[in-house]
Amino acid sequence: MDRTLTRLPTYSAFLLFAARRARPWRLGLIPLIAPWAVAYAFGLISRKRMKEVMHGHMLGHGLPRATAERLAGLFADRIFASGLYDEGGARIRADHEAGRRVILATAAPSLYIDRLAAHLSVDDVVATGGTWLDDRLTSRIAGENCYGAAKQRMIADHLARRGITRGDAHIRFYSDHASDLPSFEWADEPVAVNPSPKLRRIAAERGWPILDWAAGGDTGANRAITTGRR
Repeated sequence: MDRTLTRLPTYSAFLLFAARRARPWRLGLIPLIAPWAVAYAFGLISRKRMKEVMHGHMLGHGLPRATAERLAGLFADRIFASGLYDEGGARIRADHEAGRRVILATAAPSLYIDRLAAHLSVDDVVATGGTWLDDRLTSRIAGENCYGAAKQRMIADHLARRGITRGDAHIRFYSDHASDLPSFEWADEPVAVNPSPKLRRIAAERGWPILDWAAGGDTGANRAITTGRR
């Protein structure tokens, strides 16, 4: 979703948004994240672990469900109001009108993605899950972080649970980043949207369509898959 449908990344933005409103004193702990960021940069910890550390420092390990859901809703409202490329929403609407099923697949947390997807009238969401303990949101990610190869596996599992056979579906996949190469290669129609330099090179080499929404280009839908079945 980030930088494909949205103009800016959302995970860090959500943590800052929620911390300011629920636990502002935790903003003072942000410098403590720096050593973990260095460890991540050197490949010593996973992306999943890095996200858990960021959440733990900024929101703690037991945010009440009512608070978490309220903040997620407010954040999703804000993103929908001013943080999206118009072209993304237009492509989602066009795909719906064409009778296609739209699935939003993203590494962002389902906590606020579910609410944003409802604004966009997306059919399904495949996102990174959170862990709840005694009705409180912990910093732990449930299952896999929906990123890279894990995203492709999670999409495939989702389709299987929906009873959609891969051979019976025509899949169009949109993304801005080369980390989604497993999903691009798995799809029938890969489309690079606002591509990173690496993805732009790959797309040009392979003859994939390139859409530059940031420059007012053609329309498409975020890191989303559209299948020919509802």
